[in-house]
Amino acid sequence: MAGRSGVLLAAAAVAVTSACASDDPRRPAPAERRTTSTATPSRTAAPTPTPSATPTPEPTPEAAPEPRRSFLSVPAIGLRDFPVVRYRGSPDDAPGTALQNAGEMASPRGPRGGTGPGEVGNFIVTGHRLTGTAPLRYSPSLRRGDRIRVRSGDTVFVYEVRRTRWTSFRQPESLRAQRAAVPGRPGEAATRAMITLSTCATLEDHAVGNYWSDEFDNPEHRIDKIGVLVATRPA
Repeated sequence: MAGRSGVLLAAAAVAVTSACASDDPRRPAPAERRTTSTATPSRTAAPTPTPSATPTPEPTPEAAPEPRRSFLSVPAIGLRDFPVVRYRGSPDDAPGTALQNAGEMASPRGPRGGTGPGEVGNFIVTGHRLTGTAPLRYSPSLRRGDRIRVRSGDTVFVYEVRRTRWTSFRQPESLRAQRAAVPGRPGEAATRAMITLSTCATLEDHAVGNYWSDEFDNPEHRIDKIGVLVATRPA
């Protein structure tokens, strides 16, 4: 009996010792339970960004210079491809009158003139009505909706008559209005291309007894047909 009791005490002592050893935080865990790696993780280097190539902008083609001559057609009055010569000056001044006397129409440029065909602003064209080749003999009869075609280089600009205006050569403010960026409206900014087709009102002035004329033989009044650009096409 004494021998059996000794065996039981020895077995109990072994069990207690094993249980304490497994719960002791100071003892290392079994090898198969360790999950922490001592190896330093490898770092993947970030790719160096490749600078994007900036495209070289294409050079903007320069607009072709305006030809010295353009050609004007007005089907309603039977006028076709009549030459219009640009010059630096004001409407119906000495150079403009000289061009008209030589059988052409004239179109002024510069601070006291207008713009070119198709350009935003006032394209002014003047011509004789009674003398020389008289290209604008019948222009006072033009009505709203009639077309004026201007061929300049390889482009045709089509204007449509919208109204009639009278200019007085004896009134500076009337002359300023004629050559304004918006015909008849000095100081107003132009937003579209317009045309002023101008000729003398000699017959009308003489009919009321007005025989005044300036140094270039212009009568007091001019009859201006004002149009707006409505189409552009290749010549």
